[in-house]
Amino acid sequence: QLHLIESGGGLVQPGGSLRLSCVGSGFGFDQYSMAWFRQAPGKEQEAVSAISSNERYTTTAEPVQGRFTISRDNAENTVYLQMDNLRPEDTATYYCAAGLGSYGLIARYYDHWGQGTQVTVSS
Repeated sequence: QLHLIESGGGLVQPGGSLRLSCVGSGFGFDQYSMAWFRQAPGKEQEAVSAISSNERYTTTAEPVQGRFTISRDNAENTVYLQMDNLRPEDTATYYCAAGLGSYGLIARYYDHWGQGTQVTVSS
């Protein structure tokens, strides 16, 4: 059975950093494109960043460009989201997602989702 387990969320002050991790199991991790999405209370889900299965290609949403970096370690079945210079508007539950096929910032590309990890940016 496929599992995606996120970790690394928490409370951080504005300007701070966090690194989220998502460990996959039960599937061929290195065959899947991976992505991070987020959802804040009362708001729609928002794409954050995506990475191709072979690690060569990434794409990042404009609101977080220059601050967030996605990466993956296929040997460890893990995808990461390094978040720097965090802002209060980054507060949300962050979800990782896995999908066969093209990577991208479109939710329907992804068939499998984790349970999410909460990120709160506040002083």
